[in-house]
Amino acid sequence: MASKKGKSKRHHKPAEKARKPRHHTSGKKHKKHEQKKREYIKTSIKGLDDLFEHGMPKGASILVAGGAGSGKTILCLQILTNAAREGKKCLYMSFEEPEERLREHMDDFGWPVREFEKQGKFLIKRFSSFDIAKSIDALLAKERGELAIDYTPVVLPEGFTPDIVIVDSLSAISSAFVGKEDNYRSYVEQLFRYFERMDSTAFLITETEQIPTTFSRSGVEEFLADGVIVLYNIRKGNIRENAIEILKMRGAKHMKKIVAMQVLSGTGIEIFPEQEVFSKI
Repeated sequence: MASKKGKSKRHHKPAEKARKPRHHTSGKKHKKHEQKKREYIKTSIKGLDDLFEHGMPKGASILVAGGAGSGKTILCLQILTNAAREGKKCLYMSFEEPEERLREHMDDFGWPVREFEKQGKFLIKRFSSFDIAKSIDALLAKERGELAIDYTPVVLPEGFTPDIVIVDSLSAISSAFVGKEDNYRSYVEQLFRYFERMDSTAFLITETEQIPTTFSRSGVEEFLADGVIVLYNIRKGNIRENAIEILKMRGAKHMKKIVAMQVLSGTGIEIFPEQEVFSKI
């Protein structure tokens, strides 16, 4: 009698659900590194902010270049005034004019500098470019590792960290380094780095020709600066016309044209973005 063969039993695996792709996290949750959102500042100067898509990058170092009478000091004092009104801490570093003369200059435009100073929001401090030149040896020794203590290119009042800084001017500082150009370049580089560490937005004034082709004494300033704003005092016949140009500004879209600017008595600077200035520039 033939034996019956047993039916072979098949083991059916249960249908697997579609698996989601796994992220290899090595036991840690996967986190996306979000790019830090860029912050911008506004100057509240009529017409100036309109030259930018969003504003000037916060923490940038910006050259303000121009010849005599082009409005550099007024522009920078007005930027500080508007910033102080918004509650920001402001510092004006003067290497030429005395503090009281700058206060009187602001009084002429009705800018309440003394009130801001009492509130601790505004500081005008005069520095000696020659004292800075003498202390450059300490800076160079620090760079070579020969100086153990920390060195800063300028000494600010304890506890005062400015949001906005004006340096007036790099041209005055460079005059103290005649014959020591390498020392001047080292100092300027340290100054830019110092403002960067403080996360301060800095405007550094530099003297040029009325129609400049270069925008700083050594060229290192233009290389280190995030932006260059050029002020013109253009002669047309027997009159002069003020104008402004945003030559460059890293990290900010801006108009690339020279536009009209006026210094209005008792008010300050006003800029006209739609009014282009044509000249042999």
